[in-house]
Amino acid sequence: MENLSFLDLFQGIATLVAADPSIMYGRIFLMLLGFLLIYLGSRQVLEPLLMIPMGLGMSAINAGVMFLDSGKAGTLFIDPLMSNPTDLVNILQINWLQPIYTLTFSNGLIACFVFMGIGVLLDVGYVMARPFQSMFIALFAELGTIAVFPIAIALGMAPGQAASVATIGGADGPMVLFTSLILAKDLFVPITVVGYLYLGLTYGVYPYLIKWLVPEHIRGINMSADLGPKISRSQKMVFAVVVCTLLCLLFPVAAPLFFSLFVGVAVRESGLESFTKLLGETFLYGATFFLGLTLGVLCEASTLLDPVVLKLLLLGMLALLISALGGLAGGYILYFATGKKFNPIIGIAGVSCVPTTAKVVQKIASQANPSAIILPQALGANISGVITSAIIAATFVSVLR
Repeated sequence: MENLSFLDLFQGIATLVAADPSIMYGRIFLMLLGFLLIYLGSRQVLEPLLMIPMGLGMSAINAGVMFLDSGKAGTLFIDPLMSNPTDLVNILQINWLQPIYTLTFSNGLIACFVFMGIGVLLDVGYVMARPFQSMFIALFAELGTIAVFPIAIALGMAPGQAASVATIGGADGPMVLFTSLILAKDLFVPITVVGYLYLGLTYGVYPYLIKWLVPEHIRGINMSADLGPKISRSQKMVFAVVVCTLLCLLFPVAAPLFFSLFVGVAVRESGLESFTKLLGETFLYGATFFLGLTLGVLCEASTLLDPVVLKLLLLGMLALLISALGGLAGGYILYFATGKKFNPIIGIAGVSCVPTTAKVVQKIASQANPSAIILPQALGANISGVITSAIIAATFVSVLR
């Protein structure tokens, strides 16, 4: 006790002082970035469901570094690189988030929980009412995924790594997690973190992109008269069962995700209220909370201060930007093809991120014209975006694994 110093007592500060300057500044930056994410989430600028637990996790993991028994600096949160079975069993009893990470995150289970929850929120009737229009938009909105893959290869990334970062262009977090887990285990943590950070940004940046590229009188086109045919509950159930089975048959490697998504749809259309509540509330919100928390905790300075992360940041941003431009291009093609009756900002909703992008475009349309209704068409493009990004991810995994 006599020799106990200030730094011995406050080891978070001691490890900060003892660290390499790049790590020290990186930890401080990430703590501040965590504060910023919490602020932007609480102000609804970014997705609060992800950003608040993610931001707090990011701040806490970079603050709570201590000297472990081995003398090395570490935390009592997670060791994402743990693979030795004996060491893993031991660490499961020490690192408090390790059971969540090992048993739900690193095997993709948490992505399946999120997809089940999304499934009960999806009304596939929007896709069935306008199948060609929805799929046309969704294909254009995957342009970022297609374009960034060869760019990443040209920048020296391995094909699996390039495919994993390219899937960020589909703006589908569980798909990024799933693809990088299989194709790029060495970069799985930074790719997933980068992917989710940028998915949050779609909430805040896409509205400005739309306003820059689409004049107000076009943004306000009202499509409430284009209701499409009425789709019955039994038709939706048949669609879910047939499409799920067909996609599992074509892409067995992604069958867990397809099954998770469509079992949610089947539960919704079966009218199983108790299951709907379980998947849509308990599973979805519980998985989203721990997903955000775990992603934040994975943002250790020592993990992210890798030169390749800067490359991932740029490629992820490029993928989402190109996908948004592709979606708007698809929207504009339909705008002219329908005699200027189609609202082209629906194209942004093709960039998946259910249902955020659909809500974003409806909000922007309402700002331009308070009577404008485009949400049904946007949700159709949105759901098609999920299916399309799953198919592209499954194709990458099937070819490159």
